[in-house]
Amino acid sequence: MDATSSQHAGSTSFDERIDRMHGRDRLGAIAFVAATWIAILFALFTVWPYIEVPGIRAILAIAAVLVLGLNTAAIAAMLRHYSDDKHFIYGLDLKHLDEMRRRRT
Repeated sequence: MDATSSQHAGSTSFDERIDRMHGRDRLGAIAFVAATWIAILFALFTVWPYIEVPGIRAILAIAAVLVLGLNTAAIAAMLRHYSDDKHFIYGLDLKHLDEMRRRRT
């Protein structure tokens, strides 16, 4: 981790590129969580009137809460990890992307 960040410590454009990549990934993850919430809640409320057995309704509601809660917690943990190690994670990506561009030209 330190090798990548110290190698490009003086490069503000490199840090800006890392921040842009991290921002796009963060936005994508948040959009994914929002879409998951919308899809599961839509499905839950759409089928709710057709389920007449209270026990099945309870199971369905508990399952929806668990899926949404665990998925949201997992994405939040991933975002926290990416924020902590973004220079290492995105630095390697940018290094490889730059090398691929140099090889093409």
